[in-house]
Amino acid sequence: MAGRMRGADSLLFGVSAVALLTVAGTSVQAQSAETLDAITVVATKTEEKAIDALAPVSTVRMDQIDQILPKRLSDMLIAVPGVSVQDRGDEPSTAINIRGLQDFGRVAVVVDGARQNYQRTGHFANGAFYLDPELVGGVDIVRGPTANIYGSGAIGGVVSFRTKDIQDVVRPGETWGVEGHTQAGTNHASGLGSVFGGVHVNPNVDFFAGGSFKSQSNYNDGNGNEVLNSWNKVGSAVTKLTVRPAEGHEVKLSGTFQDFRYDFGQPARSGLSGVSIYATDVTNYTTSARWRYARPEDRLIDWDANVYWNRTESDQTKIAHTSTSANAALCGAGVSGNAISGCVGDQRSYQLDTVGFDANNTARFDAFGLRHAVTIGGDAFNDKVATFDPHGNSNVTTPSGERTVGGAFAQIKSNYSTWLEVIGAARYDAYRLEGLGTTTSGDRVSPKITVGVTPLQGFTPYVTYAEGYRAPSLTEAIIDGSHARASSFEPGFLCPDGNVGLFCFLPNPNLRAEVGKNKEAGLNLKYDNVLLPGATFRGKVNVFRNDVDDYIELVGFGGTAASVQYYQYQNLPHARIEGVEVETMYDAGGWFVGVAGQHQRGWNVDTGVGLLNVQPDKIVTTLGARFLDRKITATIRWSAYASNTNIPANYIPADAYNLVNVYVGYQPTPDVLMGFSVDNILNEFYRPYPIPRTASGGDPITQNDTLWASPAPGITFKGSMKIRFGGA
Repeated sequence: MAGRMRGADSLLFGVSAVALLTVAGTSVQAQSAETLDAITVVATKTEEKAIDALAPVSTVRMDQIDQILPKRLSDMLIAVPGVSVQDRGDEPSTAINIRGLQDFGRVAVVVDGARQNYQRTGHFANGAFYLDPELVGGVDIVRGPTANIYGSGAIGGVVSFRTKDIQDVVRPGETWGVEGHTQAGTNHASGLGSVFGGVHVNPNVDFFAGGSFKSQSNYNDGNGNEVLNSWNKVGSAVTKLTVRPAEGHEVKLSGTFQDFRYDFGQPARSGLSGVSIYATDVTNYTTSARWRYARPEDRLIDWDANVYWNRTESDQTKIAHTSTSANAALCGAGVSGNAISGCVGDQRSYQLDTVGFDANNTARFDAFGLRHAVTIGGDAFNDKVATFDPHGNSNVTTPSGERTVGGAFAQIKSNYSTWLEVIGAARYDAYRLEGLGTTTSGDRVSPKITVGVTPLQGFTPYVTYAEGYRAPSLTEAIIDGSHARASSFEPGFLCPDGNVGLFCFLPNPNLRAEVGKNKEAGLNLKYDNVLLPGATFRGKVNVFRNDVDDYIELVGFGGTAASVQYYQYQNLPHARIEGVEVETMYDAGGWFVGVAGQHQRGWNVDTGVGLLNVQPDKIVTTLGARFLDRKITATIRWSAYASNTNIPANYIPADAYNLVNVYVGYQPTPDVLMGFSVDNILNEFYRPYPIPRTASGGDPITQNDTLWASPAPGITFKGSMKIRFGGA
């Protein structure tokens, strides 16, 4: 295993050196290829090309999404360095990890500007969101607290999803357009169908709407074993109305609805216990109203404001329990169950409502020989958590309560000629949360400074120091009560709430917010006509160290070595995560090749113990070619993952593995696109994230409930067709 990791490190740094040498020798021929570079606003809230942003920014565009035929959001993010996704086979939600930070809002996820803050605590990711990939029109990612002006809490980074809109189906010069999409896959059956359409009612009014439905059966892993309860059914819809009431003004009203149905939990296997299965229905609603004002001649006002409401609600009914014997004392005659998860037939629900806004204005002017862009703004959101579980333990582990988080910021971006850019920013954050008799609050100012120079055209090194501030979540601060025992015969402890439990959760009103202090050096590489006429090279290289003060972690203490009495979220004084990220792409027109990768480590500075969520090293190589006047695009992507063994001793490391996917797209006309892909063509068996060991330290775990971490799907063939109609 150590050899594999050393090989991955050598290859990653070797590729970086080759990329730098390649472009350094061709800088004399550099020209612009503007149409190839995606526009982003995530890093600074001002429009800029992602390749020019002095930040570790990555984008995923609609044409890239069409190529890979994603079944889950994780399929879209494979090639993004520094990013991983924690997926479960029996749970269609997504938990995003950036640079080893995830859970409880460390990564800010927004959909059309609306925060996705849903969180439910258990033996799985503590922070996940629900989004149908068929709704997605593009993704912007910024890694680290560089984008601290984007919103509170994002010490790990920001992932901003854009849902499809009228420009995705109606071409310039057309009045209306409709696009239909169907996709089917093997590895048992999966399929989807969607229709999206838009119309320019008149020059000042646009209407867009659409929806999709998809169904997936249980899949097989790489060993050919069926992963039970990996089926799901998803329905989604989106509608948008855009009005331009006056020159330069645009108001957009948006709404999305999603419904996810699946069974959560795993049936018992030989020697495994503690299993509960829940028929689950998750609904997600998001509504927003956005007002933008911008006119080229008005340099002092470039206004963008958004208000939103998001609700995620999970309704569950327990449909099975490991024990076949009745638990008459708790559940009644003939009904099985336990005090931890309730009885067969019991219902429970989790609901989180988020209401928020963000608004900012950018003023541009020249002074002292410099071009300036000053952005001033603010944002806030309120989370209300309501948990209902009359017989189980969820009221304790995911307590109801309310949290309000807000902030304001000021940023100045100054440019001198074409070779110097300086960005300075400061953000003020404050929070207050309360529930179960516990109240806590805090505030802080977080600075940011970035300096970039372009001594040679296409060659831009920069350095950044940025801080970020994450308020504790409700669960972290106010969790309180006994963790129920499966039965009264199980040993336990008397907890402060007066109940005997397996162990006791304690609230922490003195819990301090986390502060990330990130030091970063980056290099942007942008060259045209490299080696061949019209060929382009784009590259980003970043080296970072993020020192997180008061890192929050669940800590056990008291009792005995074999049975801990108390668990409480506490501040670890110092945690550190550092690493290198590389993202490159060379496109010669008829063929293209890209390499992306990461090497990172993270640990508790005071103890030297590795942090659980720090991602393993990975290298993703993409090689493709275009044929028949570029009507056919064939791509192979090889993702090589090492295994990070520097984690707490009570966890089993993730697998090291190689994932090879093949994609072929055929576009005989601009309005028809046919796709074919093979995922995991090597049919590898792998589990991509760590799982707990047994209580005795053994391997593997004996509890097969929510501790279970599913292996990923084995080889899967997918086919797709998109047909578009439009006209004046």
